[in-house]
Amino acid sequence: MLRYHLKELIADKEFKEGRRVTIAEVAKETGINRMTLSKIINHRGHSTVTDNLDKLCNYFECPIERLVTHIQEEE
Repeated sequence: MLRYHLKELIADKEFKEGRRVTIAEVAKETGINRMTLSKIINHRGHSTVTDNLDKLCNYFECPIERLVTHIQEEE
């Protein structure tokens, strides 16, 4: 399963810039639908396209490893 760190990246950006960063702002700046971002944040194991991952990495200026972690599922 993939675990997304979108909440953490938003919190880091808020702290660094000293302002509130909304999902609507991220959606506007990246071109990713707000509902898609909400699902990435709130639905465990949500699947998204690699283009969205690329846009998020560009927006947050981070490597993919900061955005996504692979979690080994127990069998």
